[in-house]
Amino acid sequence: MVKNWWKEAVVYQIYPRSFRDSNGDGIGDLKGIIEKLDYIRQLGANVIWLCPIYKSPNDDNGYDISDYQDIMTEFGSMSDFDELLRTAHKKGIKIIMDLVVNHTSDEHPWFAESRKSKDNSYRDYYFWREGKSGNPPNNWGSCFGGPAWKYDAQTNMYYLHLFSPKQPDLNWDNPDVRSAVYHTMTWWLDKGVDGFRMDVISFISKMSGLQDGPVGNRLYGDFEPYVKNGPHVHQYLREMNRQVLSKYDIMTVGETPGVTVEEAKKYAGSEAGELNMVFQFEHMGLDSGEYGKWSDNRFKLADLKQVMSKWQTGLEGCAWNSLYWNNHDQPRAVSRFGNDSTPLLWEKSAKMLATCLHMMQGTPYIYQGEELGMTNVAFDKLEDYRDLETLNAYDELVNRKGVPSKTMMNYIHHISRDNARTPMQWDDSANAGFSSVTPWIQVNPNYIRINAKNEVNNAGSIYNYYKELIRLRKQYDVIVYGKYELIDKDNPQIYAYTRTWEGQTLLVICNFSEIPAEFQFPQELKIKSKKILAANYEVCGTDSSCRLQPYEARVYL
Repeated sequence: MVKNWWKEAVVYQIYPRSFRDSNGDGIGDLKGIIEKLDYIRQLGANVIWLCPIYKSPNDDNGYDISDYQDIMTEFGSMSDFDELLRTAHKKGIKIIMDLVVNHTSDEHPWFAESRKSKDNSYRDYYFWREGKSGNPPNNWGSCFGGPAWKYDAQTNMYYLHLFSPKQPDLNWDNPDVRSAVYHTMTWWLDKGVDGFRMDVISFISKMSGLQDGPVGNRLYGDFEPYVKNGPHVHQYLREMNRQVLSKYDIMTVGETPGVTVEEAKKYAGSEAGELNMVFQFEHMGLDSGEYGKWSDNRFKLADLKQVMSKWQTGLEGCAWNSLYWNNHDQPRAVSRFGNDSTPLLWEKSAKMLATCLHMMQGTPYIYQGEELGMTNVAFDKLEDYRDLETLNAYDELVNRKGVPSKTMMNYIHHISRDNARTPMQWDDSANAGFSSVTPWIQVNPNYIRINAKNEVNNAGSIYNYYKELIRLRKQYDVIVYGKYELIDKDNPQIYAYTRTWEGQTLLVICNFSEIPAEFQFPQELKIKSKKILAANYEVCGTDSSCRLQPYEARVYL
């Protein structure tokens, strides 16, 4: 096992629009992040993953970029970014940028040129195709609803957009596209950023032909079989590594929908020459239903253990895991995997989830507010939601597929991306201390109880529990590098595993249920020299067994 700084790091993800508004326009900004750097430093995280801050018309909240080398006006200026980078570095915090290069905005100069004429020099930067009998070139549906093709009257052709119509896909088979992307990356790295999180990077290489996809229970064909982990994706990432990444001591993580363990070894294998690690999504799909992600299903613990263990053991010794429960595209962890029904179960389950994840092998990612136990929000009206994907899904499933409105609102309350995007809850003042004016999206009403002011100075808070887990990770190499082994895989309530490294053994026991559970220590661990490293209850029990309280977590050394 080779040691690296990015394996030992703890990453704090910031969604700038919802983090902290410094200038009273209802939108988070770069100066707001600067204000709160000490909060992140005090927590113990030492890398910030910054969601897109580039110039953008904001059709998809910054994931539609119109200029890769400028800052979104609402977030501030390039001098503000330079100050953020400089101040963060002084405080021992690295910053990685969100690199969105599967697509651009339709307002990017490349696309503006591309659509002018069929023989424009930028035409081949994107996917332009003739229609078929007045219809799009194939039956693909976009991730955000509707067809994945947009008709453009100027040249009487269609362009491909796997996401919003305002997010045309770049054609990575064009070497000029790749060269332009590498130039942009080099520009930011020379400025001093510490790496990249690469948005849907497993989609950049499309199969030739772009044939129809399977329809199943959808209105449109599924593009993923022809897009994910495409024919040249590894060739292009190795090229990127040679030309750019290998020249800097940085951290890289790829968002890779549809990735398997074997594919991950190609993306993030220690000898692969591509990326440091990837985000896999198998555990994010465990509550999917008839309409894909749109359901209110509850995950099964047996499935969660199987998926997490597969990735822990599958990458052992040859690649590296990214550890996360939630992010800007996923609902709040404590609402999805824990229990937010009562204050006690909320607190205990939030701490249990943190324990279970942070004791695994891999680099942990904390999404803003996760360390406070921020929960899903249940807005009464569709009009209160802002997420493009959510609004389009409601239209498609309710108005075109006949799903009852009440049912769909339950799905939205469970899984909508806006659950993660409500403003950061700093204190119990108006607008949760996020802004002096009405925010761009409503604050979760529970901010009076759940906020940073309440938790930072409360020794028993979720925030301080996360802080202690991070401190332990920095103290014990076994937490970072130890080999993982699942215990009692069939137990319906308990997730338990060991980590071993250089003569030390870590035993992690987590009760994922709201009722007590009995745990029998494995014979080889019935020793008297157990030391409690972390626990979310006062610990009692014998050396041979223990009775776990609802959502109890323990870590023994």
